[in-house]
Amino acid sequence: MGSRTLVVRADATVVIGTGHVMRCLALAQAWQDAGGSCVFAMAEPTPAVEERVVAEGIQVVRFRKTIPDSSQDAAQLVELARARGATWLVVDGYHFDAEYQRRLKDTELKLLWVDDNGESAHYYADLVLNQNAHAGDGLYVRREPYTRLLLGPRYALLRREFARWRDWKPEIARFGRKVLITMGGSDPDNVTSRVIEALGMVRVEGLEATVVVGGSNPHFESLQRLAARCGGSIRLLRNASTMPELLAWADVAVSAAGTTCWEMCLLGLPAILIDLAPNQRPIAEELDRRGVGIHLGNTHEVSAEKIASELEGLLRSQETRAAISQRAREVIDGKGVIRVVSAIQSGGLRLRRAEAKDCRLLWEWVNDPDVRAASFSTEQIPWKKHQSWFLRKMEDPDCYIFIGENDEGTPVGQIRVDQRSSEEGEIDVSLSREFRGCGYGGLLVALGAQRAFAETAWLRLHAFVKAENEASWRAFERAGYKRTGEEQVCGCRAIDYVRTREQDQT
Repeated sequence: MGSRTLVVRADATVVIGTGHVMRCLALAQAWQDAGGSCVFAMAEPTPAVEERVVAEGIQVVRFRKTIPDSSQDAAQLVELARARGATWLVVDGYHFDAEYQRRLKDTELKLLWVDDNGESAHYYADLVLNQNAHAGDGLYVRREPYTRLLLGPRYALLRREFARWRDWKPEIARFGRKVLITMGGSDPDNVTSRVIEALGMVRVEGLEATVVVGGSNPHFESLQRLAARCGGSIRLLRNASTMPELLAWADVAVSAAGTTCWEMCLLGLPAILIDLAPNQRPIAEELDRRGVGIHLGNTHEVSAEKIASELEGLLRSQETRAAISQRAREVIDGKGVIRVVSAIQSGGLRLRRAEAKDCRLLWEWVNDPDVRAASFSTEQIPWKKHQSWFLRKMEDPDCYIFIGENDEGTPVGQIRVDQRSSEEGEIDVSLSREFRGCGYGGLLVALGAQRAFAETAWLRLHAFVKAENEASWRAFERAGYKRTGEEQVCGCRAIDYVRTREQDQT
């Protein structure tokens, strides 16, 4: 993993909200699960957020309040990283600009930049992560050649407590009666009160509501009084620690269009979305376009009457809720945080086309005892036979061999893609022994798919993996390949993994 310490710079205030810190917390948990430790640098965090971070065994270092001249903040962050022996920084926040990135990259530190809308004047980071459904390369034209993009919900950062819910399938009630209301960690405009008012207008017998109030929300006492006046079964929970269970309980949610969207998608919960800040609008609009949620508008456009009308219609329509739920679960598989950790661990893996000089290296890799054991033909391959094969493959226009190299230019593995039919290719992959177990496998097959689809017109890629080769099939699953069935290959039971061009375009 290199350095075992990850330094995170993110803030959480009533105005900013808690989403930046909470998604970084998910990354920190996964980093801990991989054997590392984390430090959070925050300026004036709300007490609730600081307590939540510290409860995860993460140290919080207080920074001076961010000022227009970001050079001082960047200098503090570099000093903290060097004091902790860290090589990777994670920065998440709209108040950090291109100059902030450049100052960090002028050091020897690596940088993961968590982004939402591609509004920076330039991107200098090693990795740019945008987990939103509307994310695309076009947002990041102004970037360095070395900058790698991690785009879309397949990289969504979900906290540890959601891992066991990845394969959960909701039951869609004939009549919806259970409503979850969650407007983020702070809700400075108190949109929650408007939604509670709307509940009193919904004509559904047996209606129940759970209102999740963030720990940084300053309106809790007034919300308690409002809920009491409205009557009915309205339960208020402050700083809830059982969010997956609450999402699983509900038939419908009324939610801010922030990071909670990906939690609701994972559990297939139909949601009415309200954007509380300009950065949430593209998220809500894209999810509405895909039929994954219902976007009502922003805080100034949405009335209690409008919320009540949409909510009642959704509760009464089992068909609509079932369709939204199914589409939502297709958006995300819950393994995004694993992919992001793998990208950090991989040390900036890049692919290049194989050259004549790689012939012996590939021969040494293919004859590694573990590689032979994982192959469908386990015999050692003679040098002359390999030379003839390599020359044929290099001359074959329908064969693509790529060498994966880390930041130091050291080859870590190979991926070969051969044409299988006019619409399909087939993958072969192997890693150098010294780089196994470092997260390169999943990244190598992910990058290989991107290159193959970029250079061919193929619609699908197949990878056949021995059923007992757990390390290999886990790498393909981390990279988004889907297990589609089994076949017999050379008398061995093989799992067929498939990745489609459509996946790489969404």
